Amino acid sequence: MPKNTLTITDNRTGKLYEIPIENETIRATDLRQVKVKESDFGMMSYDPAFLNTASCKSSITYIDGDKGILEYRGYPIEQLAENCTFLEVAYLLLNGELPTKNEYEDWVQSVTQHTMIHENIKKFMDGYHHDAHPMGMLLGTVGALSTFYSDARNIQDTNSRKLQIIRLIAKMPTLAAFAYRHSVGFPYIYPNNDLNYSENFLNMLFGNTVKHIKHPTLAKALDVLFILHADHEQNCSTSAMRSIGSSQTDPFSSTSGAIAALYGPLHGGANESVLKMLEEIGTINNVPSFVKQVKEGKGEKKLMGFGHRVYKNYDPRAKIIKRLAEHVFDITGRNPLLDIALELERIALEDEYFIKRKLYPNVDFYSGLIYQAMGFPTSMFTVLFAIGRTPGWLSQWQELLSDSEQKIARPRQIYVGKTTREFVPFTKRN
Repeated sequence: MPKNTLTITDNRTGKLYEIPIENETIRATDLRQVKVKESDFGMMSYDPAFLNTASCKSSITYIDGDKGILEYRGYPIEQLAENCTFLEVAYLLLNGELPTKNEYEDWVQSVTQHTMIHENIKKFMDGYHHDAHPMGMLLGTVGALSTFYSDARNIQDTNSRKLQIIRLIAKMPTLAAFAYRHSVGFPYIYPNNDLNYSENFLNMLFGNTVKHIKHPTLAKALDVLFILHADHEQNCSTSAMRSIGSSQTDPFSSTSGAIAALYGPLHGGANESVLKMLEEIGTINNVPSFVKQVKEGKGEKKLMGFGHRVYKNYDPRAKIIKRLAEHVFDITGRNPLLDIALELERIALEDEYFIKRKLYPNVDFYSGLIYQAMGFPTSMFTVLFAIGRTPGWLSQWQELLSDSEQKIARPRQIYVGKTTREFVPFTKRN
């Protein structure tokens, strides 16, 4: 009769071990019983970069990479992007259900009331060099918020936790906009609580500038982009958020660490790399030769914005962004790089080389084109990612605190260094 267990034979000793299977996984600590002699530490699993290791149980985000499915709390990302505001999705991630009309109005009002930042935070930002990267400024100022709100350390207090979550979601656009204004030498623009979340952000960024186009379509597009980035399972920055949070630090410090992880070019900077690639290609006529060089591995050419650690199908977010781009370009004018991107996608999706390797466009392939068309410098791309991801980080942090199985993160290692040896004084060292 079938049993929901895994039987392991240790060929060193001939012993059999029966390990329970739960949710198609085994517990790594169950391997500890596998040992040659009783004094041994026991078997461990070795998994660099956590390619096949689950570190938690979560009910927030579901991904089926083979089928190209992304769901928040069970809702397909396509439906949420089509029908919801970003703050509505943030509420869903944090609370598990979509808000009623009254719940949504109370939630929006709560966030709106906390958009201002302390004047001393503004002074803190003034201390950065004029060419400081906005992402570096963001991670520094978010971390500094923990010193302004001492009650944030009361992480076991439900009401305090809720207040810090509201504060962070509300203040992230303000901090991001101030970081941008500082980087270009413009005076700060304070929040306007008569505007919605994305409109307010765009106003704080580009208000009083000649090139700024105020249009509801652009604000809606930004809202959708925030939704698409809101959460994405246990990626690098989310894992950092959980790992730091496991020490029971406050959410501002944990979020600052998550921002630092997102800062890296392998995580948050991919859409900037896509733009550089498209600019390097130059024209549609150069696309075939570029693809040929990628396939042949010549000149270190890489196809950026294709493929994903999780998705082995078309990233559902990329489909939404591709459609969104056309609406944005109707307002801003067509980004000339779009034609290169479309041709590159067409050729790649018809080429057996890319089909066999399951290389499909991901979320970064078109997002940079939209950001560029809306007037964002490339240095702000990852900052926009951070604003959208904040509710997801906080949802994961909140879930971590309520999980009785979670302890402070402390991975094991396989030691491959020197064994015990005697100290040698300076006079006797060669």
